[in-house]
Amino acid sequence: MTSPFGDLSPEEFLQEYWQKKPLLVRRAFDNLTSPLSPEELAGLACDYGVTSRLIIEKGGEYPWEVRFGPFEEDDFAGLPPSHWTLLVQETDRHVPAAADLLRPFRFLPNWRIDDVQISYAPMHGRVGAHIDQYDVFLIQGLGRRRWQIKRMPAPPDEPFVKDLDIELLEHFEPDEEWIVSPGDLLYLPPRIPHCGTALSDCMTISVGFRAPGNREIVEGFLEHATSAVDPDLAYTDRGRQTALNPGKIGPGVLRYVQDVLRSAVEDRVSIRQWFGSFATEPNRGMPASSEDPPSTRDIMEVLGQGGLLRRRAPAYLAYIEHDSGVSLYACGVEYPLSDELAFAAPLLSGTTDLSGAALEQHMDDPAFVTLLAELIETGALQLCVPSVEEHGL
Repeated sequence: MTSPFGDLSPEEFLQEYWQKKPLLVRRAFDNLTSPLSPEELAGLACDYGVTSRLIIEKGGEYPWEVRFGPFEEDDFAGLPPSHWTLLVQETDRHVPAAADLLRPFRFLPNWRIDDVQISYAPMHGRVGAHIDQYDVFLIQGLGRRRWQIKRMPAPPDEPFVKDLDIELLEHFEPDEEWIVSPGDLLYLPPRIPHCGTALSDCMTISVGFRAPGNREIVEGFLEHATSAVDPDLAYTDRGRQTALNPGKIGPGVLRYVQDVLRSAVEDRVSIRQWFGSFATEPNRGMPASSEDPPSTRDIMEVLGQGGLLRRRAPAYLAYIEHDSGVSLYACGVEYPLSDELAFAAPLLSGTTDLSGAALEQHMDDPAFVTLLAELIETGALQLCVPSVEEHGL
């Protein structure tokens, strides 16, 4: 697949731009067709299980009003003619054509991928000057948009406008501006101040990459480590001598506490098991699972008829190689794989289409087929007959 960065290879992009500085690529996606029309995007925002927002700068109940889905058709009929934006998260989980837009960025790890968000805005629609805590690729899908950015990242204490539903920058003085058209790509590293304004009916596709904060990592692991500690174990000082200075906490006590904490943070197995689950757990709730888990015959039949297995999201699937073998992680669940089944980890979490042809050589392995059925049941994989895959919606 050709690079979406023009003359830059993915390796050159990572070296020169990733998490360093913005990059605009004209016509990065030639002949791009938006995976959804504005009407289809609004319809998706009406579905339960879909995360969506309306941001109304003017014409709402108050400036910069935010409304949350799922919406009704009447919610759109009552909107003002301009100055609003509809944003729908995780379109890649629901629309295969949106998921296809992740393909050019699969040189990045699965667990870093957040989602494909698609927004629609009429004339003057925008979400205001803001910063994101993550890397984002902004692909213009319909119409034209003016992007204004400040090249230097915002400092940690950057002030926001008070008493709004959203965090807008109190001071925004852009030092660069572009007008983008369908197929243009703008990459922004974390904390780059930016504002995009629709110059016509406009759709923008945002491919976001999550980056957990250090505090989130520490809090998440400590919660996991706490649950693993034997609640019956407690500090003991049998055989201690009389305290000459009862207010003093001695070095022996501190060594004991340090040993308890070290045993948690130095447990490589515990860290590996926790992070694999943490990195693949869906951010916005678990995907819908199959009410009736498919049988081996069901899977074989669908794949034999030209169907395929669809990865619901790359971030749901990852694996870790370790001293004991390989563990596949799917939707926050660990699947330790035998040596004979270890091949399934890179296969299922990779970029190869999971068609009947790609899986045929493994379908006589009962353990492999059982694993497929479990991943379909949890929602990490979706069994798609040809008609469903072709129509998307």
